[in-house]
Amino acid sequence: MTETVHCIVLNKEAEALPRPPWPGELGQRIFAQVSKPAWQQWLAHQTMLINENRLSPLDPEHRKFLEGEMEKFFFQGGAEKPTGYRPPEQA
Repeated sequence: MTETVHCIVLNKEAEALPRPPWPGELGQRIFAQVSKPAWQQWLAHQTMLINENRLSPLDPEHRKFLEGEMEKFFFQGGAEKPTGYRPPEQA
């Protein structure tokens, strides 16, 4: 049986993450309050941030920035799109 969590992003019961996706207290908060579908939304947003801002997940300063954006995305009402971001053209 699939575990569920009341997701603070989707505001409904949804499939839970199998384990904390991030180390430390932030990872535990995400594990307890964020669903797997909402985590997938974050991964898409994070990819956009990495690409638009030319970040390296290996750089400690970039990881700190991404962690701050993750906190905003899940617990502070959402994160902003990068400055100058334009969505891809629809075909």
